[in-house]
Amino acid sequence: MRVQWTWGGVSFQVANYALLALLGAATLYPFLNLLAISLNDSMDTVRGGIYLLPRAFTLDNYKLIFQNQRLFSATGLSVARTLLGTTAALIATTMVAYALSRREFVLRKPLNAVLVISMYVNGGLIPYYILIKQLGLTNTFLVYLLPGLLGAFNVLIMRSFFDELPPGLIESAHLDGANEFTTLFRIVLPVSLPVLATITLFLSVGHWNAWLDNYLFNTDESLTLLQYELMKILMQSTDQIGAGAGNNVDAELMRMTTPQSIRATMTIIVTVPILLVYPFMQKYFIKGMTLGAVKG
Repeated sequence: MRVQWTWGGVSFQVANYALLALLGAATLYPFLNLLAISLNDSMDTVRGGIYLLPRAFTLDNYKLIFQNQRLFSATGLSVARTLLGTTAALIATTMVAYALSRREFVLRKPLNAVLVISMYVNGGLIPYYILIKQLGLTNTFLVYLLPGLLGAFNVLIMRSFFDELPPGLIESAHLDGANEFTTLFRIVLPVSLPVLATITLFLSVGHWNAWLDNYLFNTDESLTLLQYELMKILMQSTDQIGAGAGNNVDAELMRMTTPQSIRATMTIIVTVPILLVYPFMQKYFIKGMTLGAVKG
């Protein structure tokens, strides 16, 4: 079988690949630039001109951050929060979304309206803080898990995906005597991997990057998270103050480091775990976003 090539087809392919290459380079460059800055001497970085490769290679920026002894325990807590929080929120989101996708559920429309309204209207920070305090969640690990157990946006995406499933799939399960839990966990979820991967990625990135709830609700240093510890190092660097004995960071090394280098190093540290997970979920993520967004 002979393939017929036309100038129009070849031109389109060349333009298409060139555009994709340009977009890929534009997306990749900021990360490579941050990596080069994090591996470059801070005082040399101030001169500018760092693009893709470090000009004066050093690991001092990473040494400064990892000298904080609480960083390792904070990393363990961040990992635990990400795993537990993502799992719990995924289960809650799945069950609520499935209930809202069932047309025979009498509260389907009112609860959908409540979810949509909650995305745009909230009571503000002060009532939220009072609520968390009255629930006894301050200075506890549960404050990282329970408030974010259910997100309206995630529920709506998953509900839309469940709405797309063939009605006969669920009806046949009911005819065979399956109850709602059996139908959900043995029939619906096995064919819903794209949306599950999508929501899992949203939840895990949100938990991994969170630090504000640590700042607001946890004064117990044994419960500090990785992001919060890194934020404190950045603030100390910005103020040009040594970290002191409390954080066990070399004050002299701190004075030789600039906020720009610290920011770049912190970005690399917190981004690498996500980059390692994303390739395994990419195909499900794209498909889940496409199918789950068909209906509102």
